[in-house]
Amino acid sequence: MGARAGADQPSDDAFLGGGLQVLQPRSGYRAGLDAVMLAAAVPAAESKTMRVLDLGAGVGTAGLCLARRAETAEVALFEREPALVRLAQENVARNGLAARVRVVKGEVGLAAPALQALGLAEESFDHVMANPPFHDLDAGTIAPDPLKAGSHAMPETELARWARFMARMAKPGGGITVIHKAEALIRLLAVLDGRFGALLVLPLYPRAAAPAHRVIVQGIKGSRAPPALLPGFVLHEAGDAFTPEAQAVLRDGAPLPIARFL
Repeated sequence: MGARAGADQPSDDAFLGGGLQVLQPRSGYRAGLDAVMLAAAVPAAESKTMRVLDLGAGVGTAGLCLARRAETAEVALFEREPALVRLAQENVARNGLAARVRVVKGEVGLAAPALQALGLAEESFDHVMANPPFHDLDAGTIAPDPLKAGSHAMPETELARWARFMARMAKPGGGITVIHKAEALIRLLAVLDGRFGALLVLPLYPRAAAPAHRVIVQGIKGSRAPPALLPGFVLHEAGDAFTPEAQAVLRDGAPLPIARFL
């Protein structure tokens, strides 16, 4: 892990055991474990190209982690904030992934003509992945940093707009993967229901004896199969050390168990 000189310059952070170097803001929203876990949950095709849309991609951490793990993945990083778009473009280039990853500046919910102007088509992605803002904008104090505020919080009703947009962008029979805070599970399932079926829920536990703090939800567009709750994934041992399974994901780019179910 390193940094370019100057307090106002982005930090240069290592992911996947140094297999990926990511520039990101020193203050405000910073990608970390959630982004890596999201990428590790996406099923990867072994012998055919898989087109993936990363919504709210930020500086591109999750989509780049997926592209590094899955050589068949072609990823579009979709982000609205100009400062993060610029860093995402630099991260794509500096990690040598420009042949399979591109950055698109756009807003969730864009109409079809606007998407076409950006080179995106509805129902054209094999998989859509998302790490939406976790916090309800109307329920707490807004972060003073505008970039952090926009990345961390949105009105509660916006989650349904994200679900609709994911459904518009995924192919019929295509998949979606979302990571969210555990307390939002009921709301997340409600906005996905009717658009996606075969919903799988993977709880992420900080420690074996602790309640889940994150959930990963995965589904198939148009499926009528029932939902399933998977065995949880434990991140830390009794101390602060990661479990061997978590280390394999975070350092070696191993897939999460949910990635084998679709």
